[in-house]
Amino acid sequence: MFDSLSDKLQSVLKNLRGYGKLTEKNVSDALREVRLALLEADVNYKVAKDFIERTKQKALGQEVLNSVTPGQQIVKIIYDELVALMGSSNQSLPSGHWMMVGLHGCGKTTTCGKLARLMAKQGRKPLLVACDVYRPAAMDQLETLGKQLQIPVFLMRGEKDVTKICRQALSAAQTQNRDTLIFDTAGRLHIDDELVQELVRMRDLLKPQEILLVADAATGQEAVNIAEHFDKALNLTGVVLTKLDGDARGGAALSIRAVTGKPIRFAGVGEKLDTLEAFDAERMAGRILGMGDVVGLVEKAQEAFDSKKAEEFQKKIEEQSLNLEDFLSQLQQLKKMGPLENLLGMLPGMGKIPDLAVDDGQLKRVEAIVQSMTRQERRQPDILNASRRARIARGSGTTVAEVNDLLKQFNAMKKMMKEMGKMQKAFARKGGLPRLAR
Repeated sequence: MFDSLSDKLQSVLKNLRGYGKLTEKNVSDALREVRLALLEADVNYKVAKDFIERTKQKALGQEVLNSVTPGQQIVKIIYDELVALMGSSNQSLPSGHWMMVGLHGCGKTTTCGKLARLMAKQGRKPLLVACDVYRPAAMDQLETLGKQLQIPVFLMRGEKDVTKICRQALSAAQTQNRDTLIFDTAGRLHIDDELVQELVRMRDLLKPQEILLVADAATGQEAVNIAEHFDKALNLTGVVLTKLDGDARGGAALSIRAVTGKPIRFAGVGEKLDTLEAFDAERMAGRILGMGDVVGLVEKAQEAFDSKKAEEFQKKIEEQSLNLEDFLSQLQQLKKMGPLENLLGMLPGMGKIPDLAVDDGQLKRVEAIVQSMTRQERRQPDILNASRRARIARGSGTTVAEVNDLLKQFNAMKKMMKEMGKMQKAFARKGGLPRLAR
């Protein structure tokens, strides 16, 4: 996410931190590099220009230049300006009517499903409404998403009048006791009068609490132009940026609020239905500047890890009775948190360590090896002789060497846990160390 921009900004700021004392020339040279980085990231020209002017004005203040740590203070200024640029947004999920609008290929239908999932988790009772009367595949897709999420979908195949669909959906929602309706509207390859008029008719009928534009972050400045057009026609309440995980530049995220005045409400960071996040400018600025997003990482862990299983795992650590079934369970919960590379990027400084191997494929191989064992072998790894290891290698599509490596790593982990357990008991006797955090 924003890798190109992040690398360049961190390089510039690293150089600034290296100076014991800053001069106006140091600052000006550095900010020139920042400006180039923003423009290369497809940030709107005026937005980049204003950003640099504000930053320069603050950075050239005497309290910064004469500071003991001027480089760090400038990092803080740039962080604050990035936060101000992307802006705070209303992250609440009010009940009522939500219109989702956007062009073809932006991920609108999938985003409707992701949003419905978020709402259901917060106790809402969403109803997905299929209003794309031109693309039957959109109705099929929404219906499939609804089944996966166990959320009802309202559709009227063959009906071309979207206002009639909306009225019937409102009636169905009342009958089914649904408090939140998410309307998946039609898209086009470009904005035209026919599309706009249809959306305006829907808006006037529904009087929605939210009208969110779904835009592909990877299109950069074009996403900003699209947002301007839709806002002029509909008066948007916010924007959802999709495919943010694949956006190395970041132009849309850094420009859209400054140009349109509309907040980024949510960010799509993957293809799965649990990859829609409330957009947080402070966390995003921290990730761009290599400060990480520890709060976001903790939230992902809380959502992914089963508290009962965590307690059982804790107990086994204390009893020194861990086996490969426990190891597999923890591995599967870790996978729920998303790609390892994304998780490392949320830790301060970890995302930019050179030559750091991040291989999700290796996790899959480990999982395949453990799943190729019998239940007895997982629970009693000491019985794994040469013939058993050869069978496991064949069953998992790996080599005996990989099976041996996994067992070595597991035994090393057990040994470490055993030492931790001894230390914990020793400290507990002295009343000096609490139990391991659960």
